[in-house]
Amino acid sequence: MNQRILIKNSTVVNEGKSFVADILLSNGLIYQIGNIDIEPNYKVIDGTGKHLFPGIIDGQVHFRDPGLTHKGDLYTESKAAIAGGVTSFIDMPNTIPNILTVKSLNEKYEIASKKSLANYSFFLGVNGDNLDDVLKTDTSQFIGVSDDGLYFTKKGNLLADNPYTMEKLFANCKSIIAIHSEKEEIVEANEQAFREKYGEDIPAKFHPIIRSTEGCYEATKRAIKLARKHNTRLHILHLTTEAETHLFQNNIPLQKKKITTEVSVHHLWFSDKDYERLGMLIKWNPAIKTEQDKQGLLKALLDDRIDIITTDHAPHTLEEKQKPYFQSMSGAPMVQHTLNCMLEFYKQDLISLEKIVEKMCHNPAILYRMTNRGFIREGYYADLTLVDLNSQWTVAKDNLLYKCGWSPLEGTTFQTAIKQTFVNGNLVYDNGLFHENSFGMPIEFNNN
Repeated sequence: MNQRILIKNSTVVNEGKSFVADILLSNGLIYQIGNIDIEPNYKVIDGTGKHLFPGIIDGQVHFRDPGLTHKGDLYTESKAAIAGGVTSFIDMPNTIPNILTVKSLNEKYEIASKKSLANYSFFLGVNGDNLDDVLKTDTSQFIGVSDDGLYFTKKGNLLADNPYTMEKLFANCKSIIAIHSEKEEIVEANEQAFREKYGEDIPAKFHPIIRSTEGCYEATKRAIKLARKHNTRLHILHLTTEAETHLFQNNIPLQKKKITTEVSVHHLWFSDKDYERLGMLIKWNPAIKTEQDKQGLLKALLDDRIDIITTDHAPHTLEEKQKPYFQSMSGAPMVQHTLNCMLEFYKQDLISLEKIVEKMCHNPAILYRMTNRGFIREGYYADLTLVDLNSQWTVAKDNLLYKCGWSPLEGTTFQTAIKQTFVNGNLVYDNGLFHENSFGMPIEFNNN
């Protein structure tokens, strides 16, 4: 049974408002919100001068378990997540083996139950090879199905490049379909053109030209058209271009949206001007693009064409990243710092605290139909993060928790710090110290 914890006098940021209140946690839940007297058996945390957010829900991570655990695993990366205020995550299927069957999906849940400090859920992978088997099951049992990352296994695994597979899936799937939206044929033609000029060692600055706006836009446009035809729940992962933002709506509430999208924090933080300094360290697929794209993504986030913020946390070893262009792995670790990045934008008056909470806490819970998470409400799971908005620190190797041991943000000074993180009512992270006597829970959801 959880200890009763009373968080006193923090500024609660929740559902469009900020207000000072006390929060009492009991039996894993938010028991009471208000002006609460201290009892002798309470553990009291002074929140004076600090802000209390719902725990961040990261809708797209690659924690590498099973099979790629030299890069990261469900223990190390969930620990990094919690230090960054992230209390729940949805993990992608491009592990070894790829998570393409219900059996492998259940095995991954079993691994998480013994390793993950944060709450967890997992996408089922879908491609041309397993589509028929997936559609024989009750697809409403999955939080979502996705092709993301499966292109690393072999060419042709992207749904956006396979109209027949996409048509069949969209017509029959009862869960959300989250897709990596790029046209491989456009990317491959660009790769060949640059290979002829530069050989295997293409400069990193050409990555957004190879993985171009056209390749993203055409794939997204086609997927949306098909989703509308079949009334499918479609989610476009990690949007990267200003052009694509105009394909999405903001005139209906998220609860009623069938077609949704997200932005990953690195596409808001970096632009193509950073390739000269960071090179392959910021090689992601889809690529970080122009300053105009970066500004367009932020604008679409603020006006609700973009629904949620994710990290696409994708650790690789430094050795894997520093190889020439075609050998350098795409992706980088971000989950420990995503909230700090967004709070820097708040410090620059680019976004409000309430909007950050909406996009990182409330909306992921709504979009994925999670049960009793994502909000500070009595009776909801006590997933919370207490933040000091005036605490300066610098990202360095000695304070990184990623198993891969590096970050493209090294040397960045943040003005805010995560002080405490609570998962299901347990104080798991406390001013740099971890209490690891409890594991996270599988995220409950309802697709019906």
